[in-house]
Amino acid sequence: MDGRAWVEMLVLALIWGGSFLATRVALDEIGPLTTVLHRAGWAAVILWIWVLMRRYPVPRTARFVLACAGMGLLNNVIPFGLMAWGQLHIESGLTAIFNAATAIFGVVAAAIAFQDERLTWNRALGVLLGFFGVATAIGLASFASFDVRSLAQLAVIGGTISYAIAGVWARKMMTGVRPEVAAMGMLTASTLMLLPMAWALEGQPSLNLQNNTWVALAYVSIVATALAYLLYYRVLASAGSGNLMLVTLLVAPVAIVLGTLARDETLPPQAYAGFAILALGLVVLDGRVFKRFKKA
Repeated sequence: MDGRAWVEMLVLALIWGGSFLATRVALDEIGPLTTVLHRAGWAAVILWIWVLMRRYPVPRTARFVLACAGMGLLNNVIPFGLMAWGQLHIESGLTAIFNAATAIFGVVAAAIAFQDERLTWNRALGVLLGFFGVATAIGLASFASFDVRSLAQLAVIGGTISYAIAGVWARKMMTGVRPEVAAMGMLTASTLMLLPMAWALEGQPSLNLQNNTWVALAYVSIVATALAYLLYYRVLASAGSGNLMLVTLLVAPVAIVLGTLARDETLPPQAYAGFAILALGLVVLDGRVFKRFKKA
């Protein structure tokens, strides 16, 4: 990668790392589904403006509508909702650590769905290390005594699994659609699904919110969702999907530091050990380290 790609990737990691803190701040006043509704809704507005300004063609087929609905559910409603609820009961940094397991579950989902994504030996080893890292981060105590904290951790992991399935859905249904248009359609569908859900379960969404809540929502929707999607696809084009895995590793430390500084969060030792094992699994999964050893 060139220097510009590195800078953009680091900026993306900082943006996504900050999204966990922003979500937690918003949750001090509003519910998880309402938080996610704001995140998806305002981001959809921004991307609609972008798509219309750039005059990108928007498909008007039933397949595109179905594709957006599936992506909205799998890539936004379920994971955003589960992770936001999970953050009510576990630390932001720990949520980010579990979020890093998305790549691990993504490899498994792809191997099940596509013949050209079969597990090689390094991928299988990376997946095993990733699972072990997640289990370590959860801790044996959580398995022994199941409580709301344990349920919150499982909810966040459920969100990462939903992300993984969304990757399969996107490959099957979103082929040939511009990334910006796909993101716009996905977030629009998410908003339409979230509005009745949030209203029914958490009451009528209100715009009469505290200033710090609005700042958090503005960050998580405009910066960490709309702008981050545009930056993500830019980095993807310049650095490739393999290098984007490094973003996953960088997001968690950013979220941990911000949670410690802003919320006085303290993670148990097994969380750091689990993240180290998970990071090793992602490195093994990537495979480039082994290729360098072979060349040497």
